[in-house]
Amino acid sequence: VQLQACGGGLVQAGGFLRLSCAASKRTFSNNGMGWFRQAPGKEREVVAAISWNGGITNYADSVKGRFTISRNNAKNAVYLQMDSLKPEDTAVYYCAAARGVVGWNRDQYMYWGKGTQVTVSS
Repeated sequence: VQLQACGGGLVQAGGFLRLSCAASKRTFSNNGMGWFRQAPGKEREVVAAISWNGGITNYADSVKGRFTISRNNAKNAVYLQMDSLKPEDTAVYYCAAARGVVGWNRDQYMYWGKGTQVTVSS
Protein backbone atom coordinates (compact mmCIF):
# COMPACT_ATOMS: atom_id res chain seq x y z
CA VAL A 1 0.00 0.00 0.00
CA GLN A 2 1.36 3.36 -0.97
CA LEU A 3 0.22 6.87 -0.23
CA GLN A 4 2.09 9.53 -2.11
CA ALA A 5 1.75 13.17 -1.13
CA CYS A 6 2.82 15.93 -3.47
CA GLY A 7 2.33 19.63 -4.02
CA GLY A 8 4.61 21.04 -1.38
CA GLY A 9 7.06 23.82 -2.03
CA LEU A 10 8.31 27.25 -1.03
CA VAL A 11 5.76 30.04 -0.79
CA GLN A 12 5.64 33.50 0.75
CA ALA A 13 3.47 34.24 3.73
CA GLY A 14 -0.09 34.89 2.62
CA GLY A 15 0.27 32.56 -0.33
CA PHE A 16 -1.36 29.23 -1.01
CA LEU A 17 -0.55 25.65 -1.89
CA ARG A 18 -2.66 22.62 -2.73
CA LEU A 19 -1.42 19.26 -1.53
CA SER A 20 -2.58 16.05 -3.15
CA CYS A 21 -2.33 12.49 -1.93
CA ALA A 22 -2.91 9.53 -4.20
CA ALA A 23 -3.23 5.95 -3.04
CA SER A 24 -2.11 2.91 -4.95
CA LYS A 25 -2.51 -0.85 -4.55
CA ARG A 26 -5.78 -0.52 -2.64
CA THR A 27 -8.76 1.74 -2.34
CA PHE A 28 -9.42 3.88 0.71
CA SER A 29 -12.95 4.85 -0.22
CA ASN A 30 -14.22 3.29 3.03
CA ASN A 31 -11.56 4.87 5.23
CA GLY A 32 -11.23 8.20 6.87
CA MET A 33 -8.25 10.18 5.62
CA GLY A 34 -6.12 12.80 7.29
CA TRP A 35 -3.32 15.26 6.85
CA PHE A 36 -0.62 15.61 9.49
CA ARG A 37 2.46 17.76 9.72
CA GLN A 38 5.75 17.69 11.56
CA ALA A 39 8.00 20.67 12.05
CA PRO A 40 11.66 20.24 13.06
CA GLY A 41 11.95 19.32 16.71
CA LYS A 42 8.20 18.97 17.15
CA GLU A 43 5.72 16.14 17.40
CA ARG A 44 3.71 15.12 14.37
CA GLU A 45 0.32 16.79 14.69
CA VAL A 46 -2.99 16.37 12.97
CA VAL A 47 -3.98 19.19 10.62
CA ALA A 48 -7.23 18.03 9.06
CA ALA A 49 -9.34 14.91 8.74
CA ILE A 50 -12.20 13.80 6.53
CA SER A 51 -14.63 10.92 6.83
CA TRP A 52 -14.95 8.15 4.25
CA ASN A 53 -17.66 9.92 2.26
CA GLY A 54 -16.52 13.48 2.89
CA GLY A 55 -19.50 14.22 5.08
CA ILE A 56 -17.44 15.05 8.15
CA THR A 57 -14.38 17.25 8.24
CA ASN A 58 -12.37 18.43 11.19
CA TYR A 59 -9.48 20.86 11.53
CA ALA A 60 -6.84 21.80 14.03
CA ASP A 61 -7.58 25.19 15.57
CA SER A 62 -4.39 26.60 14.07
CA VAL A 63 -5.63 26.06 10.49
CA LYS A 64 -9.39 26.56 10.77
CA GLY A 65 -10.66 28.98 8.18
CA ARG A 66 -7.45 28.71 6.14
CA PHE A 67 -7.15 25.04 5.16
CA THR A 68 -9.72 22.84 3.42
CA ILE A 69 -9.57 19.08 3.18
CA SER A 70 -11.45 17.24 0.44
CA ARG A 71 -11.44 13.88 -1.27
CA ASN A 72 -12.33 12.22 -4.55
CA ASN A 73 -13.02 8.55 -4.00
CA ALA A 74 -13.28 7.89 -7.71
CA LYS A 75 -9.65 8.95 -7.98
CA ASN A 76 -8.65 7.44 -4.64
CA ALA A 77 -7.23 10.80 -3.67
CA VAL A 78 -7.38 13.35 -0.87
CA TYR A 79 -6.45 17.01 -1.03
CA LEU A 80 -5.47 19.84 1.29
CA GLN A 81 -6.02 23.37 0.07
CA MET A 82 -3.88 25.70 2.16
CA ASP A 83 -4.61 29.42 1.95
CA SER A 84 -3.24 32.41 3.85
CA LEU A 85 -0.13 30.46 4.72
CA LYS A 86 1.97 31.53 7.67
CA PRO A 87 5.62 30.84 8.49
CA GLU A 88 4.45 28.62 11.36
CA ASP A 89 2.83 26.32 8.79
CA THR A 90 6.32 25.29 7.68
CA ALA A 91 6.61 21.52 8.12
CA VAL A 92 6.68 18.20 6.35
CA TYR A 93 3.09 17.27 5.54
CA TYR A 94 1.89 13.66 5.52
CA CYS A 95 -1.32 12.06 4.37
CA ALA A 96 -2.65 9.01 6.14
CA ALA A 97 -5.51 6.53 6.00
CA ALA A 98 -7.50 5.72 9.12
CA ARG A 99 -8.52 2.28 10.33
CA GLY A 100 -12.15 3.31 10.41
CA VAL A 101 -14.50 5.58 8.52
CA VAL A 102 -13.12 8.63 10.29
CA GLY A 103 -10.13 9.37 12.49
CA TRP A 104 -8.38 12.16 14.37
CA ASN A 105 -5.64 10.92 16.68
CA ARG A 106 -2.44 9.51 15.23
CA ASP A 107 -3.10 6.04 16.61
CA GLN A 108 -6.30 5.85 14.57
CA TYR A 109 -4.29 5.87 11.35
CA MET A 110 -2.63 2.81 9.93
CA TYR A 111 -1.23 3.78 6.53
CA TRP A 112 1.16 6.66 6.10
CA GLY A 113 2.63 8.22 3.03
CA LYS A 114 5.97 9.87 2.54
CA GLY A 115 5.79 13.52 3.35
CA THR A 116 6.05 16.62 1.25
CA GLN A 117 7.89 19.70 2.46
CA VAL A 118 6.03 22.98 2.83
CA THR A 119 8.11 26.06 3.55
CA VAL A 120 6.51 29.45 4.15
CA SER A 121 8.83 32.43 4.11
CA SER A 122 8.07 35.64 5.99
